[in-house]
Amino acid sequence: MVASMDPAFGGPPVVASRLAAAQAGLGHQVAIAFQDSLGQAAAIDASLRDIPGIDAVAMAPLPAGLRLGMMVPAATARLLGAGIAAADIVHLHGVWDRVVWRASIEARRLGVPYILAPHGMLDPWSLRQRWLKKKIALMLTYRGMLEQAACLHVLNADEARLLGPLGLRTPRRVLPNGVFPAEIEPLPPKGAFRAAHPELEDQPFVLFLSRLHYKKGLDYLADAFIIVAANDPAIRLVVAGPDAGARADFERRITSTGLRDRVHIVGPLWGRQKIAAYVDAACFCLPSRQEGFSMAILESLACATPVVISDACHFPEVAEARAGDVVTLNAKALAEALVGVLTDPERRASMGEAGRSLVLSRFTWPAIAQRSIQVFEDVLQGRLQATG
Repeated sequence: MVASMDPAFGGPPVVASRLAAAQAGLGHQVAIAFQDSLGQAAAIDASLRDIPGIDAVAMAPLPAGLRLGMMVPAATARLLGAGIAAADIVHLHGVWDRVVWRASIEARRLGVPYILAPHGMLDPWSLRQRWLKKKIALMLTYRGMLEQAACLHVLNADEARLLGPLGLRTPRRVLPNGVFPAEIEPLPPKGAFRAAHPELEDQPFVLFLSRLHYKKGLDYLADAFIIVAANDPAIRLVVAGPDAGARADFERRITSTGLRDRVHIVGPLWGRQKIAAYVDAACFCLPSRQEGFSMAILESLACATPVVISDACHFPEVAEARAGDVVTLNAKALAEALVGVLTDPERRASMGEAGRSLVLSRFTWPAIAQRSIQVFEDVLQGRLQATG
């Protein structure tokens, strides 16, 4: 049995849920313990409903937990202990949470090995945010949790390398994110997203789809779009995702340039509506300051949409497969890459085919789940070595 503990986002997020479902699809017993800290049980259930195989995963909601620097309620600790005692191995997701830390304590107390996935939270850029608070927390509490993990689940080779300054000797294994082809195929017909957004008319558009957060580089995107729009009077920009604090600044930047009528902020997109947006986009752009392993990039590639992303997205396979452009994070480089994709239909089509092939051959959840089970078996058999 695998127990997956994830307290984040008010419920089990995309990665933990889909990996767990794929593991269950291989015949393993999997349970996810999570906090319904926002009291959104119905919304959580709806977000999970369409994941292939999710019905085979046991869901164990925990009482609302407390964040960094606060004690875990006794009831939560007891439930964690009971779940961990029934597991062969525990998979923890995230770092800066007392419930994750308490789960690691319970696992060590019960002699159950655990793997921990930082999900980019230990990237140097991430550590610089609220750096003093994190430095103290790492020194007093969380470093021990990381050092005593049987393995660190990193999303890519860059994440493994960027852990170097912390001096951790914990073994690391790369397990990327993926997609379920069944959630994407068959692709919606072209024009489905436009039909729902007639304000786009028949003009080509660049798609940004993520949280509207400072980390995601919307300020760079605004400046790049000014350059792109001057080069192409027809191009539009569609910005999709929930506001996480960066929308107002982005709107100010766009409005001040007189391009507001060519930028369409459409809010969060889910399910087939999201897939339809990828299919209709001429290009997907994510100019992030830091990413662990973006699901949006994977989904866009799987929909045969070329991408322009920053090197801080840590996805060099995009450039290697010629599925898009990976650029240094500045407006000029982004704009040049976008213009290069948008003005060459043959190259755009070739990129789309290459991206779809890349994802379906290397980044599907069933294949990644199989690799994760091998890592778990290596842990249980004592085959992992400490990092030098």
